[in-house]
Amino acid sequence: MDERILKYFQNELDIAERLKLLREIEKDDILKKQFSEYQNIRALMNLSSYMENVEEGKVKYSHFTQWVLNRKRHQYLFKLMKYAAAVVLLIVSTCWLTLWTSSRLSNDNLIAETNTLYVPAGQRACITLQDGSVVWLNAQSTLIYPSHFWGTERKVQIIGEAFFEIAKNEKKPFYVVAQNVEMRVLGTKFNVYSYPETGLTRTSLIEGAVQVSCDDGREKVILKPNEQVTVRNGQMTVDLIEFPDALLWKEGIYSFNNERLIDITKKLELYYDVKIVVSSQQLRNIRYTCKFRQRDGIDEILKVIQQIHHFKINKDKEKNTFTLN
Repeated sequence: MDERILKYFQNELDIAERLKLLREIEKDDILKKQFSEYQNIRALMNLSSYMENVEEGKVKYSHFTQWVLNRKRHQYLFKLMKYAAAVVLLIVSTCWLTLWTSSRLSNDNLIAETNTLYVPAGQRACITLQDGSVVWLNAQSTLIYPSHFWGTERKVQIIGEAFFEIAKNEKKPFYVVAQNVEMRVLGTKFNVYSYPETGLTRTSLIEGAVQVSCDDGREKVILKPNEQVTVRNGQMTVDLIEFPDALLWKEGIYSFNNERLIDITKKLELYYDVKIVVSSQQLRNIRYTCKFRQRDGIDEILKVIQQIHHFKINKDKEKNTFTLN
C-alpha cells in the first residue's frame, strides 16, 4: 500500500500533499482501490469496537439475570437484584458513553473528524454540510470540512472554486479559508475562486455580508452585495461584479465576457485538467464572448472557438495537450 494513504488518514500530510494524492487517486485505479479498502477497514474497525461493547454488555447482563433467577435462597435475592441494577447501569452507561464520545467531540481534547471532498476535472458537485449550509464545488476543487461543527465557530477550507449558501447562525459564525485568505460570514451567498495555480483569491458576494481578511488579519474589508475582492500577493482590490454570468458554473455553464483567448484557455486548463498551448501571440489576444456547457467537454469547446477564428488544433493524447496555432 502507498505510504501516503496511511499518512493521509493519520493527518500527517499537508494540504498540498493531500491534494496531490487525491488527484493521483482519481487517475490511478490501483491507488483508488487501496484508498477505498483502507478507508473501509478504518470504518469497520471503529464500528466493531462500539458494537462489541454493546453486544458484550447484553451477553453479560443476560448471564447475570439468569444467575439471579436460579438462586434458591430468597434472602439473597434483594441484594443480588441491587447488584444486577448496578451492573446494568454500569454497562448501559459505558455503552452510552462510548457512543456519545465517538459522535460528539470535545473542544478541549478531541478534534472533529476531517472530511475531504475532491471534484475531478470536467465535473461539479454539491454537498450539504452538517449545519445545513450548501456548498457547490467546481471542477478540480477540494473542500476540507469537519463532520460536525462543535464549539463557537464553523470553519472549512477550499482549494479551487466553490459557491456557498451559508445557514444563518449568529452565535456561530462561518469561516472559509482559501490559501492565505479568510472569510467570515453569518448567513449569506458568495463565490470563492482560489485555484493555487492562478496566484489569486477572489470572493464575490451575492447576498448578505462577508468580511474578508488576509495577511493574518492585518488587512480587512467588508463586502456588500454585488461586490468582489481580489487578493493577490497580499494586496486587496475591491470592485463591482461586472459579469454575474461567470458564476453560472454551478449550473454547469462556463461563461466568458470579452476575455482574451489566453485567459479563457487558462481557466479551461483548470476545469478540464489539460494543457493548452497558444503558439501565436496574435491569437492569444483575440477576445471572445461565449458560453459553454460543462458536459460539452474540452474537445467540443475548442472546436466551437475555432469556428470563429480558423486556427488549427493539434492534440497530443499521451501528454493530454492541445496546441492552437
